[in-house]
Amino acid sequence: MAYQREDPRGRGRGRDEIRVNRRIRVPQVRVVMEEDGEQLGILDTAVALAKAEDLGLDLVEVSPNARPPVCKIMDYGRYKYQQKRKANEAKKKQQQVEVKEVKFRPKTDKHDFNVKVERARKFLGKGNKCKMTIMFRGREIVHPEIGHEVLQRAFGMLEEDAIIESQPRMEGRQMFMILAPSKNQKQKVAAADPSS
Repeated sequence: MAYQREDPRGRGRGRDEIRVNRRIRVPQVRVVMEEDGEQLGILDTAVALAKAEDLGLDLVEVSPNARPPVCKIMDYGRYKYQQKRKANEAKKKQQQVEVKEVKFRPKTDKHDFNVKVERARKFLGKGNKCKMTIMFRGREIVHPEIGHEVLQRAFGMLEEDAIIESQPRMEGRQMFMILAPSKNQKQKVAAADPSS
């Protein structure tokens, strides 16, 4: 088994890595001050680097594809911290949607049926999708229309809270249908969510 050696010059390592200070290896750069946005113009890289060091800051390449590349004189540690915070904020704002499952049998009793439908309503109320599954045992599989009726009856009770994302279909000994929260249900969830 052959091991691949890491390139000692760092080639091939993270292409999206930002070049800072002495890693900037172009002869000239366009320099911008971060605080006030003042443009210092096109300078030799060595001069720009010296200017950044005099101010106790870093020379950071922000636009490597421009000709010449654009660099900012800024505190790189603070810049990285802010980028990380922005990424975390964006991650928090993304709503995580789970698919919850509610299982029925073709002969599920009326009370049990109502309890399971209410559980599905709670899942939809929290903004999650709900997979409604009918499990067939033995010879029940001969009558898939009964399972279809059960799913339609459940959807009939949830009509104002849900929309059908996936129509009822068979998979092995199970029939399932996926429901998603309806538009007005999503608005209720957004109104109830204090973080929005």
